[in-house]
Order: sequence, then C-alpha cells, then structure tokens
Amino acid sequence: MKLKFDSNLDYQQDAIGAVTDLFEGLPPNPSDFEIILDTYEHMGTQQNELGTGNALIPSTTQLLKNLRIVQEPNTIPKSSSLIATDDPYSFPNFSVEMETGTGKTYVYLRSIFEMNRKYGFKKFIIVVPSVAIREGVLSTISLTREHFAGLYDNVPFDHFVYNSKDLSKVRQFAVSNQIQIMIINIQAFQRDVGEGKNYDELTEEEEKKLSIIHRKKDTMSGYRPVEFIKATNPIVIIDEPQSVDNTVKAKRAIKTLNPLFAMRYSATHINPYNLLYKLDPIQAYDMGLVKQIEVSSIRADDNFNDVFIRLDKIGYAGKSKTPHAKATIHEDTNNGAKEKKITLKQGTDVADQTNRPGYEGYIVTNICAEEGLEHVEFGNGVTLELNQEQGGMGDEILKSQIFQTVEEHFKKEKRYKDKGIKVLSLCSLSIGWQTTASTTKKATHKKENSRCGLKRHTTRCQGSHFTKVCCHILLKKFMTVISR
Repeated sequence: MKLKFDSNLDYQQDAIGAVTDLFEGLPPNPSDFEIILDTYEHMGTQQNELGTGNALIPSTTQLLKNLRIVQEPNTIPKSSSLIATDDPYSFPNFSVEMETGTGKTYVYLRSIFEMNRKYGFKKFIIVVPSVAIREGVLSTISLTREHFAGLYDNVPFDHFVYNSKDLSKVRQFAVSNQIQIMIINIQAFQRDVGEGKNYDELTEEEEKKLSIIHRKKDTMSGYRPVEFIKATNPIVIIDEPQSVDNTVKAKRAIKTLNPLFAMRYSATHINPYNLLYKLDPIQAYDMGLVKQIEVSSIRADDNFNDVFIRLDKIGYAGKSKTPHAKATIHEDTNNGAKEKKITLKQGTDVADQTNRPGYEGYIVTNICAEEGLEHVEFGNGVTLELNQEQGGMGDEILKSQIFQTVEEHFKKEKRYKDKGIKVLSLCSLSIGWQTTASTTKKATHKKENSRCGLKRHTTRCQGSHFTKVCCHILLKKFMTVISR
C-alpha cells in the first residue's frame, strides 16, 4: 500500500510559508550549473577547510523586519528583538506551534526543501528527545521521499541518524554539496557539555572520557566530530523542544552545534521563541483537522489531615552567601486549615512556623543550592528536592491520570479502529513534575527492579518510588486491557 500525500493543505502551506518568508530578500538559489569563481562563499552556502556550510544571514535587521511581517497576519504579538536579553542562545530561535496530528513532521521536512530551493541552505540537523520520535521522523522521511522528489525535481538529499560508531557520515555531512539531514538524540551530545572546561586543556586521560562526538579522532584528521558539524553553520530543527533543551546542559549542547538559527516545532511550547505560526487545538477542531476533543480532569480535595510540606524555591537572598529555601506548609486558622508560605534557613524548626501538630523533627540541617542538585535535608531524615512534597496527594493524582488515560485510549482505539480514525491521548502530569535543569531526576528501570516489567523503560519523574509504582501500574493496566 502506498500513501498519497496532499501537498496543497492550506494550513500546512501557511506554516511552511511562515518559515520561508523569514528570509525574504536573501539572494535566490543559483542554478546547479552556475559556476562562481574566485570566492568561497555563494548563494546559501560557504566553504571552509572542513567542508561546505550554510552562509551567514547578511542582515539581522532585515530578518527582524521579516519576522514582524510574518507574525502580523497570524495575529501573533510582534517580537521586539530576534534575541531577547534573557535568552540563553546567541543565535535566533523561531517557533511553530501545531496541534498534535496535523502534520508537524511533514511541515518541517518540507520546509527544508523549500529553504533549499529558495535560499540554497543545505545543512540541517533534527534534534529529537527520544528514540520513539527519532524513529517516527525516519519513517516519515521514508514515506515522503517519493512525494518530495516529485515536488522538488528529484533534488538529491542524504539523511542519517548520528552514530558514534560511523563518523564517516559526519564528515560526509560537512563536505557534501547536497542537502544533508542529520537526525540526532539530544542525549548523544549533551553529556560532556556544561562542565565549563576547555577541551584543548584536557589531559589525555580526561580526553578519553569524553563522548565520541567531542573527542579528537585520528579518523577525523585530528578534529573532533562536533567541529565538522559546527563548521557547517547548520539549521537546527528541534522536535518537541519542551523535552529537548529543557535543561541548562541541553541548551549548552545545542550551542555546541553552532546553529545558523533554530526552528522549534511543538504543540506545547514552554518558551515559544519568536512564534511564527500557531495552530492550537480549538483552531484545529474548527477547521475539521481533528474530529473530537475530550478533556478529562482529575482533582483532589484539599487534604489537611496529614503533615504537609512542599519545597517551592531554593536560592540566595541579596548578597547572602548562604542559601535559603521557600516552602509551603499547613496552618490552622479560624476558617480551617490553610496553606502557609515560609522561609527555610539553616537550623529552621518548621514546628515553630505553624500551630499544627506533626511537624516535630523537621529541623533544617542542610540546604543545597547547587544547580541540578537543589534539596533540603531535615533532622528527621527527610530530604526534599525542589518542587517535591511530603504528605501531599501528588502521586495518587498522577496514578489516577495514567489509569484513566490508558483505559480511555484503548476504549477509543477499539471503537474507531474500523473507521480509519487515529486516536491520540495526552496525559498532562503537572503536579510535582520536574521539568527544569535543576529539578529533573532521570530514573531508569533495570532488570533488578522486580516490580517493574518494563526493563528498558525510562521516564522522568519526581522520585524513584513514584516511578516504580507508575510503571508497575501502567504495565498491569495495559495487560488487563489487552486481555479483554
């Protein structure tokens, strides 16, 4: 069976056009037969000792002007600058928001060919957060290859997944004069960044501990593989950025690629840098792109019977050299128990901050504000990480959400499987969920975890206890649904 793609969907054309219109005013792409003498830089590309890269954008002023022109018809607030003063990046980032199931991957792949045809750009890197999304991208490229060949006069292109065991493809990425698309997981190149070290000053033993992509290789003429990538000034496409560059280290990793600019595609942006195009769930429903939207909500009544404490913030006050923390506890009032915000310092006895019993022993013995390791230790042995709570109902709500999501998904799959309707289920886990560099813990389930049958399952969550329970319940529930 061969899939047929509609190349004229208006909303996809609008999303693609929002990207290509950004560079209006750049010289057009020259003919393949045009020869330019006495220069290493020409339309869309430039050459250096390591290969051929995308040419630098000649005018950021024009780019900002074009950005505002693109934003206006899409009723998006106009950007005041390409790069805000608090942006972590020194290169422009642009965002496209498209509802799940409306062809986001198709849109950014086709945008690659459009940018090549109009402006001559040839080097692209797609950064993904997971193996599942990577395989989805590969599948889409395979399915659309013939479709794009028909639309773009059989323009040659290569695509590959970065593999540290086959660095020849990295060199080919750099030296080729054809469209090059590299797909890479963020985990493949973020491990060694963020330590603040100059690689050229490392000892031989320290050099050997680096990831392959950051290590000097004889097979790469003594260069590091990442140096070949940097030399191309690649256009970086970030698929699901809220899951890719959501830590300080991941942001530093993206910087090491030396992007000309980055395009960010998601339905749920956390930080929509320079938003170009927006297709939200309501718009998608009104346009008939999704057949039905159902939202289920699970909430817990306030439970003031148990001892409760939640760690909200850790930092430094003014010029103080010792950290403090902000926390939430419960306190009795004339109108019943209420939440109360308190400040924790070394030696703080939480029992003195409330008139409720049960807080005895919650005496602060240590506050750690080190980035990525923020936590508070109490004299009773309890340790709380940032955004973690003790005595709340966060885990129960999360388990209920997962329960209901899995059950409802399979019910709908069964109902619509003969009608050709694809069911997508999203579970918004917002209570105590760790999403930033300083608060994320990665819990990987290995064989020794006898409670969890998912030996290779990896998730991000607040703590190992919930992770084990979560996976066990998911697997058990999944098997129950299948058995029916």
